Formats: sequence, C-alpha cells, structure tokens
Amino acid sequence: MDVNGPITKVTWKIEVLSDVHSKSMDVNGQVTKVTWRIENFSTIQDKKLCSENFTVDGNKWQLLIFPKGNAVDHLSIYLGVADSSTLPAGWRRYAHFGLAVIDQFDRELTITKVTTQVFDVNGADWGFTSFLPLAELHNPKRGYLVNDACLVEAYVFTDRSIGFISHELIVKTDSGKHKTKESDCVKAAMDNQRTTSTKAVEITNPSPTPPYCQIMAIEPEEPTEEDMNTFFTSLESKLWSSNTIFSREEAKEALAKVEKALNMTPVNFYDSGKLSPLKHAFKILASFDCSSTTLTIEQKKELLAMEESLKELADRAVKALQDKNFLTEKESIKLTMTHKLDRNVIRYKEVESEVKQVEKKLAALHVQVEEAQMERENMLAERKEIFKSSKEMKMELEALEKQWAEYEAMAKVAEEEESIVLAEWGRIKDFISSIKGKI
Repeated sequence: MDVNGPITKVTWKIEVLSDVHSKSMDVNGQVTKVTWRIENFSTIQDKKLCSENFTVDGNKWQLLIFPKGNAVDHLSIYLGVADSSTLPAGWRRYAHFGLAVIDQFDRELTITKVTTQVFDVNGADWGFTSFLPLAELHNPKRGYLVNDACLVEAYVFTDRSIGFISHELIVKTDSGKHKTKESDCVKAAMDNQRTTSTKAVEITNPSPTPPYCQIMAIEPEEPTEEDMNTFFTSLESKLWSSNTIFSREEAKEALAKVEKALNMTPVNFYDSGKLSPLKHAFKILASFDCSSTTLTIEQKKELLAMEESLKELADRAVKALQDKNFLTEKESIKLTMTHKLDRNVIRYKEVESEVKQVEKKLAALHVQVEEAQMERENMLAERKEIFKSSKEMKMELEALEKQWAEYEAMAKVAEEEESIVLAEWGRIKDFISSIKGKI
C-alpha cells in the first residue's frame, strides 16, 4: 500500500478462537479472528486499504478500510469476499461477523459492530460506512490511535445455526494482550499531564536547603523531544563507557533475553520493540568476566556488533515481507477493480435495456401528444367559429331591436287590417248564404 511519507507498516495476524481463548463463551474454535495493526495511520494518503486475504471454512475473505471515510466524516470498515470476481454465477456466501477498533488504553471502551449478511454478486462487501467519527478516532485522549498505530479486529463465523459473535466476545477476547507498553506510557504521560495542570504550585521564601532541592521544588518546564533524545543518548554513551561489573545472575538474565529474542522471527522481532533492551543485554554479556568465562576478545567484539546486525536483519526481513506482500496487495486491488468493472458491465447492459424501454414509452407518448395537439387545434378552431357566429347573431339582434318599435306598429296595423278583412269576409259569407235559398 502506497503512502506519501513514512512506510506504512502492517502487522497481520490470523487465529481461530478456541476454548482457551474464550471458554466461558462456548466459542469452541468456530470463530476466526484477524488482527490488523496499521502504523503511521495518519500519514496514509490512499482512499481505501485492502487487507491480506484470510480463509474461513475454505472461503477467502478480506477487510476494506477507508482511513478518511467513504464519503463521510467517519472511519469506514467492511468485510468483503476476496475472490468474488472468480466465483461462478449465482454464488452466495453467508457470514455472521463483528468488526472492532480497539481502544489500546482501555479495551472495555473498544468500538464494536456486529451484523449478519448474505454476500452475492450484487453485494460482495458489507460493513459500516459510519463506523467511528474521525474526530473521535484522532482524539489523543482516546486510545484508538496510539503512536499513530490503529488496531482493527474482525471476527467471522459462517455457520448459520447460531451467532456466537457479540460486543462481549470481542471485548473479553485476549483482553489482557493488547495493553501495549507504548499505550501504557502514552496514557501515563497523559495522566501525568492532567495531574500537573491541576496541581497548585506553592511559592515559599528561600530556605537553607541544598540548591538541588530548591530547583526540584519548582515545577520544571515541559522538555522537548530533542532535549529528551539528547539526554538519553548522552546517558547511554556514558553508561556504555563505564566499567560496570555485572553479576552472573545478570549475565544469565541477559542471555535469556537474547535467546528469547532469537526464538522470534525477524519480522516479529522488528514489531516487538525489544531492540533497546537487547542493547543492554549484549553489553552485559560482552562485559561479564569471571574465572569460568571462555569468551575471547573477538567473541566479545562480535557480541557488541550483534545488536546492529539484528536490527539490520530485522529491517531486511520486514522489507522482504513488504516486497512479497506488495504483489498480493496489488492483486487484491486488481481483483476488486475487476469485480467492480464486471458489475459495471452488467449494470451498463441493464441500463441500456431500460433506456430502450423508456424510449418506447417516449415514442408512444409522442404519438399521444401529437393526437392531443391536433384535437386541441380542432377545438380552438371550433371555438373561433362559435365566437364568429355568435358575434354576427348579436349584431343582427341589435339591428332587430332598433327596428322593433316599427315592427310593433306594423303588427298593430296588420291586426286592425286583419279584423277589417275578417269582418268583410264574414259579411260576404253571410250574403252568399242569404241568397242561397233564392236560387
């Protein structure tokens, strides 16, 4: 994994929880636990980190972490199917799993999340986008980043019969193993700083005490990193140059420390922080002398040089491991990208089909729109005709109303004329009837 700045060192550990680890929780060796320790965490520039692959019941898995969040202001963590791109069509994989960011000061304050998921081609990874707020993660008063190292754990169980994993299991498992020396030192320093800030300073008149006591009565200023490094470098050089006489017990204890360190792998030795104690152990062995000592001058010189040799060998071993894991990491990224590209191709074809269906709907709607527009035009034309004829009739009506009095007078004259005509008509009829009998 590439970062701008110091090399990001990763400690990766896989173990199966047994009765020894968690007897009271009835785990029975069925839960696989992985520990992912990422150092120089705040310097990582990659958007996403992919862990090494690990196997549970013959299936490959991996963890995915977004150090700066997956489009949110939270640390994002997921469990993924590592070989999803190579699985046959229709594959499905069940997992009951828990994820945790360990509080290295107090494991009881560890953040955990547990869930159950069925993974398939449409969802090859699953987890928590908003796992832990970034502000809380980087809070120096909490133990999620100690010496810029983040400790992530995952617990995976693939049997559908029962779910073992819980917050209690995660917090209680190996609860005594993760309170590291460095976290103890950091926490102690923080506690000391809080105590110092609230402690009242009493100023008294000078007393006839020695100058050293007078100086210690005044609270010293906070030393700088450079001051402390210079002091201990000088002290170490002075101690090494002194002709200290060591006992046989001290020599045996030093030899045991060296043997214990050599029983470790170079990579584990690199991560153990035991280099500084070994420096003193080598000095004791090289300086120890008694009547039974068989070490030659050359052997003593070789002992003094071994400390640097061990450091160099450990550095080379870690570099070799990083080089070996580099291809694996890139291969994991390649598989992830290939899987996403496969999903994109499938989705592209689905969208292409959906677009064609929408285009058909649009074509049908276009015909309906044209018909509706034609009907509207006909209705508008009819409305104009109604308006035109109504206007003409209104004009005729107004002209008729203007001549209405004349028409009424004509009707009255006509009525009188009709009466005269009818009267004359009756007279003639009566006359004809009167002469009818005389003819």
